Order: sequence, then C-alpha cells, then structure tokens
Amino acid sequence: MYATLLSGCNTVSSSQDPNAAKVHSVVDGDTIDISIGGKTERVRLIGVNTPETKHPTKGIECFGPEASAYLEQLLPKGTALRVERDVEARDIYGRLLLYVYVADTDLFINLELVARGFAQPMVFEPNTAHKLQFAQAATQAERSNIGLWQACR
Repeated sequence: MYATLLSGCNTVSSSQDPNAAKVHSVVDGDTIDISIGGKTERVRLIGVNTPETKHPTKGIECFGPEASAYLEQLLPKGTALRVERDVEARDIYGRLLLYVYVADTDLFINLELVARGFAQPMVFEPNTAHKLQFAQAATQAERSNIGLWQACR
C-alpha cells in the first residue's frame, strides 16, 4: 500500500532503512524537521491539522502552543522514527508528507495528536490511508471533551 520513501527523497544507501529517520526539531504542532538520507527535510504530518502558532496572517490560535508543546514532548531531538508516505511524496511547499511513528514504541504520532485532542483530522487527497482512523479518534476526543475540544469551544 505504501510506496517507499526513496521516491520522495534523495537516494539512501542500500545498507540503511529508507523509512528510518531522526527528529531534528519540532516546527509546530503538525510540522517537524527530520534527518533522513543524510539531509534535513521538513515534514508535514499527513491527515492532521493543529491550531496555528507561526502562520503569518492567522496569528496564534486557541490550543496551538499546547499542540506544539505536546509534539515536542513526544518527539525530542534525536528521537528515532519510522516514517511512511502515502500516495504523494510532497505538498505544494516542498515538504515531505508522512505518517510518523516513534521507532522504539511504534507510537503513531499523527493519530496520537488527534486522539489526545491536539489536532483535528484534515484530508490531504489523495493521501487518505488513515482517514477513517483519524475521524474516529477525533470523534472520541470530542466526546471526551479533551484538548482543543474543551479549550476552544
């Protein structure tokens, strides 16, 4: 179902796992920089949208700082990752579009953000492999009145 990440990045040596990466930094609640294939790449997490903290015209939105802080907690610098792409490798801004997992625990970061109320689902057609999971997690978070569902009503 998933294409290898090689088609979206520079070539990675065959002795390396092309889907292995490390956290370089957290940009905001749904964007990170990773080290992969010998270079640093900006990544937009597929299928999720967190409130803005650095948008040039929207300013800081309700629960944006909390979403960014939570992602920094989940992904400290140097965290080993497993990444997967969907249909498209990059968005119109040149960012890699990825599903991100913590390598040691297999924690699915995109889903975790939605399930804990730090993000809402956002469809990135045609990248929809986890669309139903994200919708279900958001429904449960809203019903539980957690995260942005509690803070931003």
